[in-house]
Amino acid sequence: MNGHAIPILQGLLGLAALAALAVVATNWPSRLDLRITLRYLRSRRSSRLLSLITVIAVGGVTVGVMALVVVLGVMNGLQADLRDKILVANPHLRVLTYGEGLRLDDWRKVMGEVRRSPGVEAAAPFVLSQGLISAGHDYAEGVVVYGVEPDTGHEAVTSFARHFTKGDLTFKATRADVEGGIALGTRLASKLSAFPRDVVTLVAPAGAKFNPSVGAYVPKFHRYQVTGIFDTGMYEYDNSYVALDRRVAQRFAGLDTAVTGIEVRLADPWQAQPFGAALESRLGYPYRALDWQSQNASLFSALKLEKLAMALVVFLICVVAAFNVVGTLTMAVRDKTREIGILLAMGVKQTAIRRIFLTQGILVGLTGTTLGVVLGLIVGTMVNRGHWIPIDPSIYFIDHLPVHTQPLDVLLVIVASLVVATFAPLYPSVQAARLDPVTAIRYE
Repeated sequence: MNGHAIPILQGLLGLAALAALAVVATNWPSRLDLRITLRYLRSRRSSRLLSLITVIAVGGVTVGVMALVVVLGVMNGLQADLRDKILVANPHLRVLTYGEGLRLDDWRKVMGEVRRSPGVEAAAPFVLSQGLISAGHDYAEGVVVYGVEPDTGHEAVTSFARHFTKGDLTFKATRADVEGGIALGTRLASKLSAFPRDVVTLVAPAGAKFNPSVGAYVPKFHRYQVTGIFDTGMYEYDNSYVALDRRVAQRFAGLDTAVTGIEVRLADPWQAQPFGAALESRLGYPYRALDWQSQNASLFSALKLEKLAMALVVFLICVVAAFNVVGTLTMAVRDKTREIGILLAMGVKQTAIRRIFLTQGILVGLTGTTLGVVLGLIVGTMVNRGHWIPIDPSIYFIDHLPVHTQPLDVLLVIVASLVVATFAPLYPSVQAARLDPVTAIRYE
């Protein structure tokens, strides 16, 4: 639904903008019209102060535009931050197989084929499994075991290695009584009270052997030394992920020489979906490609729909501000009725009167739009840099409210606000132009 709604709304906004441009072009004010408009915007008692009603109208437009800029920035920030957090440990593309077991035996041949494909910057095997981890006490936690190649610098498929607060992704254990090194998420390490050089026990789902003495299958226990703590900023990774060397993870998962799949980093992440489809057709069955967008399609679709809904709701503030402009001009027409009659009696045309009040409304909208955009950009920048609004990372994946303002969104807000400001004063300006000069001069 949202995939079709956004282009339709953009098309309607474009048509409205063309209509507004036509209105402005056919009612372009002269220098005399502008001078009279500026006088009408001022208070009667002092030519240096704007009237209170004009300030209220400008303030309404300012608040509406500022709110719209900030809200769109928040929705863009959520999308961008979630995408960046997801891609910390998730590659642009994963090559897997169909069927049970999720194991890729001929992964070296497949990886060679993938690396020869244009647009591929890096590719590496990975292992994904599950286990139960403890740190020498009664408390245990279910975790996702992620087997990766040790950090290879620019050849790394993901940015996972750049998010370590302690240690690194080399898995270099200093003890001889362990099977290797392990990296823990910062929240998981805090719950386990496990720190670098500590030893943790990981229970594997595979490799359990039947013990006749107890009459049950006994799981296999693996001991690893903590060699790193990572903090990705995404709750799911930091709370339930552990990383092992790929070869160690293969033994842990009972895959022998097989792996779960191939991770791929592309030059253009947004081309992951068509690249995956082309790779699937080239590799054939039983291989399949899973891109990062398809993996999180429901999440990003929900965010797009929320962005559209929030923009429409906040846009109503701009519509309310347009009613303020209508009220301002209606009161201005009543306040300046005698002056309008005098102008008409002096030979000023009705089209000029209409242009005067139309220009007054457009100036109010233009001033409010400018102030709203500037304030919206300032507020958005301050909220984003200062992390003013913390949120629960266990629900929203991130720990603060991000604001990323995009130029296209700001342009759309400006166009929408000016379109509303152009159409709002049409009725009051037409009513002012229709005044009878004699009746207007005698108006008390």
